[in-house]
Amino acid sequence: MELRQLEYFVGVVDAGSFSRAAVALNLAQPSVSRQVSLLEDELGQRLLERTGRGVVLTEAGETLLVHARAMLESAQLARAQLRELSASPSGRVIVGLPPRVALGLSVPLIQRFRQRFPKAVITVLEGLSLSLRESMIAGRIDIALLFDPAPTPLLAYEVLQHEELVLVAPGGSTLPARATLASLANYPMILPSAPNAIRSIVHAALQPRRIALDVVAEVGAVHTVLALVARGAGCTILPTSALTLTPEAGSLPTAPIGPPAITNTLVLATPVARPASRLARETGQLLREIDFRQFAH
Repeated sequence: MELRQLEYFVGVVDAGSFSRAAVALNLAQPSVSRQVSLLEDELGQRLLERTGRGVVLTEAGETLLVHARAMLESAQLARAQLRELSASPSGRVIVGLPPRVALGLSVPLIQRFRQRFPKAVITVLEGLSLSLRESMIAGRIDIALLFDPAPTPLLAYEVLQHEELVLVAPGGSTLPARATLASLANYPMILPSAPNAIRSIVHAALQPRRIALDVVAEVGAVHTVLALVARGAGCTILPTSALTLTPEAGSLPTAPIGPPAITNTLVLATPVARPASRLARETGQLLREIDFRQFAH
């Protein structure tokens, strides 16, 4: 059976006659009659009986009509979905980014988003990984990049990057080639205020070993941490990429930590229970395509 034949058959039934169906389909009546006849020959069943007033369905015709309508509707739906795939998606997607990532990633992300999805709108929300995670669970964010989020059955995590943390000291300091975990207790530390992903993974690495840091100050932003270290107020523990946040931070002495190394993990987070829109799925793919490591500052 061809869809065209089914379309003509349904058209004749709906119009009530071959002549009226031919007008509705903008075809010659012999063409409509021939296609319905070919359909009947293929099925080996008489589908329509001609009367003085038009046509009447046979029992076989009534049976086929149900399936024909369903098949034509399915074909129409398939065409619509395929047209959607070829068209640029519209709508809005909300992306959550930690400040350290948003600083470098927001501009290239939005630029590439606008190029690929000119009919859509992107909203970038900045926040700590903990708050972004909670917002995503609450349904306020479609997709997010998170640092070391706590596991939950409500979110799926895809690891995008592992990065080692380093000991950072004021200019002119002499650091060992590698700082052991135990030696970290000997440095006056300036750390991000809890809750914070960096603070959490440092605590997770040191607490089981009963290593207590000498924390002399806690501040909210990594920028401020680096500014204080640059001015000699103390040392800190940060990912290497964070040293590009400020011009002066790039010249600060650093030392790798471990073994074992302390690493943070950047993940792409998506909701499990909430079905993702096509725009959200394609935005996630856009994030995967970007070499985010050069922007994870």
